[in-house]
Amino acid sequence: MKKWSSFFMAGSLSLAVLAAGCSGGGTNAGSAANPTDAAGSGGKDEITLYTIQSTNPNFQAWLDEAQEKSGVKINWVAAPTDSDTRQQKVSTILSSGDSSVDILEVNDEMATSFKNAGWLEPLQDTVLTEDIMEQLPQGYMKDMLTSAKGDVLGVPSYTGYLALWVDQKKLDAAGMNSIENKEDFINFLKATTKDGQYGYGGSWEKTYVFNEIATFVNLFGGDYYDWTNGNSREAVKFMYDMANTWKVTPVDQIADKYEQMNQKFIDGKYASVFMWGTGTDYKQANRYGPDQIHMVNMPEFANRSIFTDSWSYVLNSASKNKEAAIRFLKYAASEDGELNGWKNFDRYPARADVAANEAVTGDIKEIYTEIQATNEVRGRPMLPQTMEFISEMGTLFQNYIQDKITLDEFCVKAQEAVERYQ
Repeated sequence: MKKWSSFFMAGSLSLAVLAAGCSGGGTNAGSAANPTDAAGSGGKDEITLYTIQSTNPNFQAWLDEAQEKSGVKINWVAAPTDSDTRQQKVSTILSSGDSSVDILEVNDEMATSFKNAGWLEPLQDTVLTEDIMEQLPQGYMKDMLTSAKGDVLGVPSYTGYLALWVDQKKLDAAGMNSIENKEDFINFLKATTKDGQYGYGGSWEKTYVFNEIATFVNLFGGDYYDWTNGNSREAVKFMYDMANTWKVTPVDQIADKYEQMNQKFIDGKYASVFMWGTGTDYKQANRYGPDQIHMVNMPEFANRSIFTDSWSYVLNSASKNKEAAIRFLKYAASEDGELNGWKNFDRYPARADVAANEAVTGDIKEIYTEIQATNEVRGRPMLPQTMEFISEMGTLFQNYIQDKITLDEFCVKAQEAVERYQ
């Protein structure tokens, strides 16, 4: 993400943004080549959706069902695949008051950047009513989709945990049945580190490692925004010990993103990792299953805590089709809407009651249900200048892990970063 000043470009850019989108292929899709006409001509039963899903092979099936059950004609514009370009373009649409897009799909980084800007329509009185809200992950909704004024601004489209994955063969070889607490976790890492293989593998590249730092901070009962907190310090010291004291994870993974980490895990170099999703990469590599790589519940340190992410539907406050947009959002938040996402996009339902529906099947359901029932489910710690904050924290962590700065120096500088980017 670029600095805020780069977002406020000329209004003409938003038209270029939308003109770059793709139009829908079915008769129910409007012309994204001329999105202003598409959005403005439909009246009360028509909206334009800015979507990341248009290249999904099941998009048309999802779209047809969404239109039928919501009663809303959905024109669509394809979002760019590059994350920086996408965020800049969405920022331009919203900041310029462009009304040609009604509903947008945003990720956590964008939600954090936009939720206090006044560009999104509050949804608690129209869509996310109390009965819906109580089924959603409370920590995530507060952390990611609630403004400083208390407005709820997005409908999450799925639950996707940053969970602990283990190689069952290595767990068996360690003579262990499960990893229930911190002691079990340490014992597992030590028992499986040998012959050039490690108990734990991380994605410690500077823009990725904050996911793991924050995971350990939560497990230890710390606060990622407070580096005077002893539990936050203990969490980072624990990661240092993994790499430098116990040597159960390699320091050189500071260059690794998820792609590199995942491949090493698949190849057997690691016994465990923290990873998003439902195991697609492991399935494709024929390494997925109860006797191979699979997800387990988070171990209990001071508590059990886990992150979820999501892409969420938000309503442009400049929309001229708010009545139809709200009808679409009510559908997206409904049981039918979430099951449509599960069926066509493999998006695990965000609502607990929908996840319990018999239509949601598969081996992932059991562990997701266990995690949901036993963990505090949070959104990741992000500040408005998200990528700058993430990158600086990652650099500080790498310097600490490599003994370039001390723990005290890390904590002082980390607190300065929190205060600078708030």
